[in-house]
Amino acid sequence: MVQPPHLDRTFDYRVPETLDGAAQPGVRVRVRFAGRLIDGYVLERVADTAHEGRLGTIERVVSPLPVLPARLSELCEAVARRYAGTRADVLRLAVPPRHARAESAALDALAKRAAARPEQEHAPTGHDPLPPSPECGDEGWARYLHGAAFIDAAHAGRAPRAVWQAVPGEDWVLRIAEAAHATFTGGRSAVVVVADRRDLDRVAAALRGLCAGSAGAASTATGAGGPVVELAGGLGPQARYRRWVTALASPPCIVVGNRSAVFTPVTRLGLVALWDDGDDLLSEPRSPYPHAREVALLRADAAGSGFLLGGHARTAEAQSLVDHGWAQDLLAPRNEVRRASPLIRALADSEQALARDPAARRARLPAIGFQVARDALAAERPVLVQVPRAGYIPVVACAQCREPARCRRCAGPLGLPPPRPAATAAGGDGEDAAAAPTCRWCGTAARAHSCTKCGSRALRAQVTGAQRTAEEFGRAFRGVPVIGSSGADVRDEVPARAAVIVATVGAEPVAPGGYGAALLLDGWSLLTRADLRAGEEALRRWMAASALVRNAEAGGKVVVVADAGAEVVQALIRWDPVGQARLELAGRREVRFPPAVRIAAVDGTPATLAAFLDLVELPAGTETLGPVPLPPGVRLPGGGKGGGDAVAADEPPADAERMLLRVARREGAALSRALAVGQAAFSSHRVAGSVRVQIDPVRVG
Repeated sequence: MVQPPHLDRTFDYRVPETLDGAAQPGVRVRVRFAGRLIDGYVLERVADTAHEGRLGTIERVVSPLPVLPARLSELCEAVARRYAGTRADVLRLAVPPRHARAESAALDALAKRAAARPEQEHAPTGHDPLPPSPECGDEGWARYLHGAAFIDAAHAGRAPRAVWQAVPGEDWVLRIAEAAHATFTGGRSAVVVVADRRDLDRVAAALRGLCAGSAGAASTATGAGGPVVELAGGLGPQARYRRWVTALASPPCIVVGNRSAVFTPVTRLGLVALWDDGDDLLSEPRSPYPHAREVALLRADAAGSGFLLGGHARTAEAQSLVDHGWAQDLLAPRNEVRRASPLIRALADSEQALARDPAARRARLPAIGFQVARDALAAERPVLVQVPRAGYIPVVACAQCREPARCRRCAGPLGLPPPRPAATAAGGDGEDAAAAPTCRWCGTAARAHSCTKCGSRALRAQVTGAQRTAEEFGRAFRGVPVIGSSGADVRDEVPARAAVIVATVGAEPVAPGGYGAALLLDGWSLLTRADLRAGEEALRRWMAASALVRNAEAGGKVVVVADAGAEVVQALIRWDPVGQARLELAGRREVRFPPAVRIAAVDGTPATLAAFLDLVELPAGTETLGPVPLPPGVRLPGGGKGGGDAVAADEPPADAERMLLRVARREGAALSRALAVGQAAFSSHRVAGSVRVQIDPVRVG
């Protein structure tokens, strides 16, 4: 495959007679291109060619395994068109690098399984009797309107499409596994996509348990090895490729993995399921930057398969699918939602509460939060404390003028690391000694820092991290264990006993039976981010944590440290993610932002942006917004830093810019096509510098 955009097309090669049997569509080959040997794929075999010159010859077939079947090739082309990318970039995401030993081992294992069966088993067809559909108990899919019908349709081989709103406390892992297993027992494959390794392990374990209970179906599909194929992002090249080949060459199976697993080619696809599409881990950071949700939509639509998008919260994109009639709502009745929800309180949510605690709006944890934690600990139940940031004090500012503290060397944000023992610093008595402010970009210690605006040397915390929070709770609740879950030390589960668990967002461990209480701290830092999705993301994080708490009838309580009058806080209190998603989508339509319209973000220096846009013929009616600074934390194409910390709102360098191009949704394909042609022209003209093109980026600004 050749990478430059201006060479993103199909090339004709002659198949020598010696390779006639091996060079079949989908296999890897080696060909000579511009004087060097490169890897490629056979897309199709034809008798004639439109090429007028001399044809090159395929040098050799790397492997007889068709790793790029027609259905995967078509999906990659569709993704490239959708995101104004090249097929080479999408194929890099969809097909893992070959590992000869892993490929041979996987094919040998599948051959042995097939030979071990007394006769070839066939997947059920439309005329074959199906095994009975799985039962939906009162606590399963039957608690959702149309939930049981969705499972029956998936089992029967139809193509149900739904956006599922899980109730608080729901065992969503088991529900997703039941949907995939129902599809599999109906004779079709399922692909399940989750954001991180913890969720992947839980879903895979649930699937193995269900498949063990239907041993007949498992043996029919893949033999003794079982039908579940795990594709974790952290697997080594050999293990990942072996499992990928197993999914490709097996009869119907169930694939569960992270974002790239959405491309996995399987036999007779029946269902694509995805959990929590608001998680930014599902957005690919490599060109052409596709989102797993959009790839799943393209794949389900092309294959005529089922589609399930689940979550505790709901994105505007998910609500748009329901509003357009592409997917059906799967909701529980309101009385069921109220029964399953914990009691949720916010800051000063009534005049009486404000009178009892006048400082509630200024305190990091108001009195009501302490009381809720004490009650849960007294009942021997764990308390979850969610904080937005890891570290000790990751961001500091001048105590006098509130100017963010910056590094003298690189202008990066300063933070305070954990105190070091005084005994190690200067022969002290073991008491903690304050550490010097340290730059979070270059690591330089600012021992003599003074404010560049007012000259003061005093500092104050702008954001308090998980480590500092754990210290504070350790002092407040003496004798109670304090357990951290953040950074590299993320816990999957904590014991069901009195303890304080301080976790960053997304790293909350599960407690058997549920937490007694949850304290959601520093809500202002989530709600005040300069981001289009700030409110949506805050609600998603809060609901994910609150869903781990016992229901109100069992004593579960949640305190969110944010203004009770905020729209998203009220949605949390009512547990109304659907209503909030409708408001969010209506707001996006009003200001004309995705998913109501299609937006392309083009990043680069002023010179490269001007050169690129001169080469692009934009569709009629395209609005140009900008140039604007890059969002905080976004790097320039080629690795240059284009911003800093999201909380400190760092100023990007002067040469970091973003141009936004906006069109109506019906013109989205035309915009992507124009940008792809523009990138090809930019590449062929060998313009100095580079640009990055993202369609509907997760972070607009």
